[in-house]
Amino acid sequence: MSVEAREARQPWILLSPALGAVVLLLFVPLVFIVVYSFWLRTATGADQVGFYLNNWKEVLSDAFYRDILFGTLKIATITTVICALMGYPAAYFIARSRGNKAILLLLLMLPFWISYIIRTMSWINILGVSGAFNTFLLWIGIIDEPIQMLYNQTTVILGLVHFLLPFMVLNVFVSLDGIDTTLEDAANSLGATRWQAFVQVTLPLSLPGLAAGGLLCFVLGAGTYITPLVLGGPRDAMFANLVFEAIITQLNWPLGSALSLMLLAVLGALVLIYNRYLGMAQLMKGLG
Repeated sequence: MSVEAREARQPWILLSPALGAVVLLLFVPLVFIVVYSFWLRTATGADQVGFYLNNWKEVLSDAFYRDILFGTLKIATITTVICALMGYPAAYFIARSRGNKAILLLLLMLPFWISYIIRTMSWINILGVSGAFNTFLLWIGIIDEPIQMLYNQTTVILGLVHFLLPFMVLNVFVSLDGIDTTLEDAANSLGATRWQAFVQVTLPLSLPGLAAGGLLCFVLGAGTYITPLVLGGPRDAMFANLVFEAIITQLNWPLGSALSLMLLAVLGALVLIYNRYLGMAQLMKGLG
């Protein structure tokens, strides 16, 4: 074997463990899900092997699934916007801090040390009828009886923001931290105010990080099921809850597979649209 051929094969050899893991843990299960989606659940509870379009016809034609899908995208969009509005100032503060940046990043990472389920359920102890917030309002005399604040769309969005905000802050921080601060000083020396320097210099340069955080928050928010399951009511189910219900509760793997592939296709299409207008290269700049 020639030296050129050996050098050409070396990157693939080095990548083979990672590629093998991706194929085994991602593509192989995805193939099984695609196959399952064309099977048929019989009245006896058994799965009938074959090529049937019944599940896809039900998923694509039933307005129930379409409405929940639109509701899921709406909740994910609102959550992403709130995370961007709250996360950018926090990321800017951390990036421009001097001396205590490591401590602030450590505090930002602390929520990841606690289980996502525990963090979500903690809102029940805060906003519940006998929770801390109602107890405080009763104690200071603002209300005479507890207020029902849980199990609605607002608390679902609140729980998602609590879960996803660190992802937004980290992405924006990486982008801001890579910006040369002397660019702002140069803009100030040319007569720009601090606000003008931020709007015309810092903000445009940090947009890739903001876009990366927005994309990550949107995809994770649209695909979650724990938060609406714990904090939402019957009307606040998201699309992933339908997948959970079909597979875990009803044991209807064919229908659950079709639902999961539909959500995957919609989110994948949105990522492709993002790539078309913003470009993954710009997204990677925000992470580099």
